[in-house]
Amino acid sequence: FLQGGAALALGGGLGLTAMIATDKASHAAAKFTSMVKSHFSSDEKQTPYKDVTTYNNFYEFGTGKEDPARLAKEFQTRPWTIAVSGEVEKTVTLDIDDILKKYPMEERIYRLRCVEAWSMVVPWVGFPLASLIKDMNPTSKAKFVKFTTLHDPERMPGQKSTFFGSGVDWPYVEGLRMDEAMHPLTILAVGLYGEHLPNQNGAPIRLVVPWKYGFKSIKSIAAIEFTEKQPKTTWEIAAASEYGFYANVNPDVDHPRWSQARERRLGELRKRPTLMFNGYQEQVAGMYKGMDLR
Repeated sequence: FLQGGAALALGGGLGLTAMIATDKASHAAAKFTSMVKSHFSSDEKQTPYKDVTTYNNFYEFGTGKEDPARLAKEFQTRPWTIAVSGEVEKTVTLDIDDILKKYPMEERIYRLRCVEAWSMVVPWVGFPLASLIKDMNPTSKAKFVKFTTLHDPERMPGQKSTFFGSGVDWPYVEGLRMDEAMHPLTILAVGLYGEHLPNQNGAPIRLVVPWKYGFKSIKSIAAIEFTEKQPKTTWEIAAASEYGFYANVNPDVDHPRWSQARERRLGELRKRPTLMFNGYQEQVAGMYKGMDLR
């Protein structure tokens, strides 16, 4: 996740019911009535729904933290398709509602660490990215997975050339090495707090990679491409010296403009130490053996 100043910074298991939240963040959303509690989940205190849904980086809807909740209210996520291409057995277009029907949903309570040194604990709803990848039958040449956000300036005002922060080269692009994409911690999230994703949090489908800085978890995915070569990502292009391809959470490597040793958990007054790989070191460190993590 990047701050405004850095802008240049199922399966029949899915059931839906209408609900109105009773907490301070008044909202109405479709609710998942069947999902598995994952053993990968953290038992840490969850960040309140209001904070999770009103403190966001989603430059497609503005560079301020409150902009996405305000400017994405009318964003329509139906119809929605994801184009799958590249080094795969067959190029296909996936419909979001077919995805929701096909893959069993899990609750994954993950820590989220922003590169700006703040963090949350979010109860995501989603499914392993590996499940989708296996169904796509990538070829032996597929070494990386490239993700692209929808590009539609009329629906995403932050993409308009006149909008502050539009120094970003749209559409937003992210990527993972194939072993990272296939890792059981990596998920495609379609909800949070048991409900479908709010627009400002990346509806209708987003990536969540909990051991990496938040900007790697691309939102509102419209295309997935399997590539032989490492894709150039949005923040690499914008500021390669500040935002690398791997972007693993590392308290020992500072951002050029601030320390990464500590973080501010939303809702807490005091900063806490940042954990290597955001606390997922035991599960993921082996993928980076021998690499210079600085």
